[in-house]
Amino acid sequence: MSIDKTHGMSYNIVNEIGITYSGETEMNSPDNGVITSPLSGKAVKLENVPDPTFAQGILGLGAAIEPTEGKVVAPADGKVETLFDTLHAVGLTLDNGKELLIHVGINTVALNGEGFMPHVSEGDRVTKGQTLITFDIDLIKSKGYQTVTPVLVGNSDDFSAVEQLAAEGAQVSIGDELIKVTD
Repeated sequence: MSIDKTHGMSYNIVNEIGITYSGETEMNSPDNGVITSPLSGKAVKLENVPDPTFAQGILGLGAAIEPTEGKVVAPADGKVETLFDTLHAVGLTLDNGKELLIHVGINTVALNGEGFMPHVSEGDRVTKGQTLITFDIDLIKSKGYQTVTPVLVGNSDDFSAVEQLAAEGAQVSIGDELIKVTD
């Protein structure tokens, strides 16, 4: 086997045994600790979420988004660990070890899945930008529920700091920097 110095030894070994290679991976690039936004909307500080379980960081630290579009995407490559039966929340383990909970709305569990459409299943591998859940903002609001969506690092205690990068009230788009996690 000759070594392609452009890609390195790992690339050559992977190609030699016949595994498809699609470019740089998260594991081969340095982890800067940034989690991008899985939704588009207005940034909300976690402590301003109108539910004490989220506001007090009981389920993890992070940020929240008041969505302007009814779509949640994977902020990075990883695995779907949990898709709630009521379809309003998804738990991911990212390839970099961070565990995320994305919880659409406040008390939306009571909708029993109405207005939510899953695009993944538990155990699925997902890639950055892949749609996880779509939801009907107008329906959720018409039923009397708020759509503010906490994005939590469930294993926050494993890190020295978890901070929101997007300023309160700032407009964020899918893929914009939202949270910084420091080892």
